[in-house]
Amino acid sequence: MFYQVHGQQNAETLLLSSGLGGSHHYWEPQLAELAKDFRVIVYDHFGTGKSPGTIPEGYGIKDMSDELLEVLAKTDTQQVHFIGHALGGLIGLQLALDFPEKVSSLLLINAWEKTDEHTKQCFEIRKSLLENSGIEMFLKAQPLFLYPAEWMKQNRTLLESETAHAIKAYKGADNLLRRINAVASFDVTGQLGAIDCPTGIVVSQDDLLVPYSCSEHLQKQIKNAQLFSMPYGGHACNITEPQAFNAILRQFYQDEQERVA
Repeated sequence: MFYQVHGQQNAETLLLSSGLGGSHHYWEPQLAELAKDFRVIVYDHFGTGKSPGTIPEGYGIKDMSDELLEVLAKTDTQQVHFIGHALGGLIGLQLALDFPEKVSSLLLINAWEKTDEHTKQCFEIRKSLLENSGIEMFLKAQPLFLYPAEWMKQNRTLLESETAHAIKAYKGADNLLRRINAVASFDVTGQLGAIDCPTGIVVSQDDLLVPYSCSEHLQKQIKNAQLFSMPYGGHACNITEPQAFNAILRQFYQDEQERVA
């Protein structure tokens, strides 16, 4: 498993887990801000980026959570504040359920308890594009699910460059399809009452991929969870609205420190 450690080596540890893409690069808009006050771990999910490997049939979110134990062991980390986006948030929920002693707090971005039928439909469309139209069309369509239209219009050159890079880095469909299947099958209904660590839930109201009601439901299921609602930003709101998102980070961790004090 590929990982990097940034920031203050003697501070509390934050672990950041990205969504379907699985890349540590996803957190670049937050890394410098977080590294001022925390020891920060970013990593590439197994079977993505610099963490090569063949994902087996039947692979699930629990497997992704278990894989984090390797990262924690190699970085000599006993406990983390966990930040997860979408699929990464699901990993955080699973880790908090299976190994509560490892999780100091959770910050979940556009995540959910059980994969919504709308989200499943979006992933079925993306799978069909990949299988029937090829990786180039899949990657060209991907921003439609991640970003607001106006942001895409203003960042067209950036998106074209990222798509071209992703096409060159592409290593095959099997791992990606199995990761999508893992997301689609996620369901921890009735289990979230067991989570009692401080939890922040960030929701973007204009998210095309995940209905914002999924985050509202999470707040109701997790004890004392705090909801942070962003009116604009799309699914990848930490990228499209980094200043607003980073302000939420500061507020959540400041509130947590005050609770501890």
